[in-house]
Amino acid sequence: MSIQLFDLSGKVALITGGTHGLGMAMAMGLGKAGATLVINGASSQDKLDKAIAKYKAEGLNAFGYLFDVTDESKVITNITKIEKEVGAIDILVNNAGIIKRTPLEDMEVEDFEQVLKVDLVSPFIMSKHVIKGMIKRGEGKIINICSMMSELGRNTVGAYAAAKGGLKMLTRNMATEWSKHNVQVNGIGPGYFATTQTEPIRVDGHPFNDFIVGRTPAGRWGDPEDLQGAAIFLASKASDFVSGQIVYVDGGILATIGKPSNED
Repeated sequence: MSIQLFDLSGKVALITGGTHGLGMAMAMGLGKAGATLVINGASSQDKLDKAIAKYKAEGLNAFGYLFDVTDESKVITNITKIEKEVGAIDILVNNAGIIKRTPLEDMEVEDFEQVLKVDLVSPFIMSKHVIKGMIKRGEGKIINICSMMSELGRNTVGAYAAAKGGLKMLTRNMATEWSKHNVQVNGIGPGYFATTQTEPIRVDGHPFNDFIVGRTPAGRWGDPEDLQGAAIFLASKASDFVSGQIVYVDGGILATIGKPSNED
């Protein structure tokens, strides 16, 4: 198999929420495979600028655009700008997302709706306006960042699980409608990863750390770089006949019911 199957040289990849965390890790992988990066952020220009500086420090070609992915008018405006200033969008990674950890009986309707808007509606908005150019050119890749919560429930994350479960099915329906245009639509479902957000609970003896390490067949938390291979594969020619699939990068959690507490 030729390594050129995974070469992204000459491609433009737009990654939403790519200013930090798993989004940045995946974007780094795409950039190192040759893609020109377009990084979306929503919180502040300063944070976006610092992220772009990190990409450039790695020798990557990166551009930043600040806009709210849930605002359709701003999405349209910025996609037009990106295509004019950087180039046609070949790869879209719908990564932006939020989570609110609240028991369902205590959750405000507005909070539930906000999670769905960011995690489910925004991938629809982004894809709706990027797909037009992909259809015209007769090729493209869309990667929706799903979750293990696309398959499983867990206490206090009902809104997030509802959104990510919906995103799994949206991915399959996008593939159903757009595969005939040579646009492949797939998802990545990360497991539990070592990020700054999980750092406080990733210490030996912490109940949740011990639970995750014990529950994961690989016996460890994921490293953000563990997502890069799946992202490159789904963004490249290597996946030209793969569509409507969710690739779970979880160290094997979803493959097993788990091990008894007395098992080595």
